[in-house]
Amino acid sequence: MMGGMDRENVWKLISIVELLIAGTVVVLDLFIPTIIILGIIAISFLIRKEKLQTLGFRKNSSWLKMVATIIVLVIIWTFLHLSIFMPVLNHLTGTTQDLSAFENLKGNFNQLLFFLALTWTLAAFGEEIVYRGYLQKRIRDLFGDTRIGIILAVGISSLLFGLAHTEQGTIGVILTFLDAIFFSLIKMHYDNNLWAAIIAHGASNTIGLVGFFFLGPMYGLW
Repeated sequence: MMGGMDRENVWKLISIVELLIAGTVVVLDLFIPTIIILGIIAISFLIRKEKLQTLGFRKNSSWLKMVATIIVLVIIWTFLHLSIFMPVLNHLTGTTQDLSAFENLKGNFNQLLFFLALTWTLAAFGEEIVYRGYLQKRIRDLFGDTRIGIILAVGISSLLFGLAHTEQGTIGVILTFLDAIFFSLIKMHYDNNLWAAIIAHGASNTIGLVGFFFLGPMYGLW
């Protein structure tokens, strides 16, 4: 029978394998990475006999206050995107974010409904489970809940999140990397509550989609 330390090392080795597989899926953009990694998560949780709570699904004593605060923070974050991040990146790279995937969205109500449904399911819910939930959990399993462990968990998962959006070009990858850090900070602020990150992600995408529906693509305020 394995000793405690041996068992711990075995689980760490398994975590490394899981992270390598998930990272490969993202980097190679296999099928829809989020869906594939959700399958990996299901297998991982069955093997480990873990519960969803380990990903950060927990209650909040004041849901309404949390949601309202997050929406305000997301609005401020969106303004920072448009007023600072996007314009600076546009000038530095000589390009703009590739938003061609949404080229038919302006004024198209059916497409708006489609993308909103997609954003609150596959994006907000699915991606948060994968990146801010599962990947950060496995990285912290390896490095512990130390300052370094948390920095690595946020940094690596955010990098992979950015790489999962290569269809938006270099600027899109950088912006989604920054978004990932923002969602991570929101989650940590609310005691690692994954629901906080899900709400932030969904609200951020919703603002972007509704803005695109009315105004078309926006690449910054200057």
